[in-house]
Amino acid sequence: MSAQRSLPPADWLLADVGGTNVRFALAQPAAAAPLLLESIRAYRVAEFASLADAAKAYLAVIGEAPAHAVFALAGRVEGSLVQMTNHAWSISAPQLQHDLGLHSLKLVNDFAAIGVGLPLLAAGDVLALGPSVEAIARGRAPQTYCVLGPGTGLGVSTLAIRDGQLFGLETEGGHVSFAPTSDEEIAILRQLMTRFGRVSIERLLCGSGLVNVHRAICALAQVEAGNLSPEEVTAGARQHADPHCVHAIELFCDMLGSVAGDFALSFGAWDGVYLAGGMLDPLLPWLRQGRFRLRFNDKGRFSQAVARVPVALITHPQPGLLGTAAVAVLAAGRPLLRAGPAQ
Repeated sequence: MSAQRSLPPADWLLADVGGTNVRFALAQPAAAAPLLLESIRAYRVAEFASLADAAKAYLAVIGEAPAHAVFALAGRVEGSLVQMTNHAWSISAPQLQHDLGLHSLKLVNDFAAIGVGLPLLAAGDVLALGPSVEAIARGRAPQTYCVLGPGTGLGVSTLAIRDGQLFGLETEGGHVSFAPTSDEEIAILRQLMTRFGRVSIERLLCGSGLVNVHRAICALAQVEAGNLSPEEVTAGARQHADPHCVHAIELFCDMLGSVAGDFALSFGAWDGVYLAGGMLDPLLPWLRQGRFRLRFNDKGRFSQAVARVPVALITHPQPGLLGTAAVAVLAAGRPLLRAGPAQ
């Protein structure tokens, strides 16, 4: 008998579908910890012609046949259809449900799922960047949170809690226009306008965006940028091997701070802003230096109000799958909010 057969029985299949990787897991909505961490497997999306093919490969390995599924996708969910923003997959919920033999299938935006999953985060799953982060989603008081983070693209969502109910609001906030706040950022914007015309914040705040920032900095300094990947830019900064890489990371974190503060204002996310995304972990030394938080707070007449907003980096290893597990809990008709007064 394979090791996978020793997993607890689970009726729910989860997927976190990004532009580069797809991660699958199983969930038990009735459990205190609904996401079965030992069931998680990751695959490269480029290795499969469709999401159904990737899911079938996972189920064959794991040896389970769940009846229900929640799939979180990096793209806009329009009814039962999703066109991946940074990948060629086009997904139809009815067709996917048929192909996998599911009784039910729910498609959600990946960052909306992360937002819904905030109540499942433990104290050790977050790292405060400024004021301490309080317990999430206790009681029935109205609360509003924002979640954003760079990866293959820039994801943005909002969690609104009203009368004890959770509403994960899907957005395409990563595609709003970039608003520079310094002469250097204006010069970078001009550099990018020659390539893209209109410049969204995702052109700067994602993996390829970091490369764009580095190339623009090098162009302004009249030096050769080279054909560096996001990982190579980050490595050059961490090793202090290239001052242009260091500056690119500094600017990236500065601009992320500005954008996060803008979304706090836009959504009225006074209860907290959460950062998620795999590329943030190696940037933690810069995020904690204080410039990120200074740019977050720098909101003119609302600077004092924004300075009181808690900001936290989600350190849970699989926030996307944790979010899909939270959606599964709600879809199964079970409560997600913990009892007790707000803290």
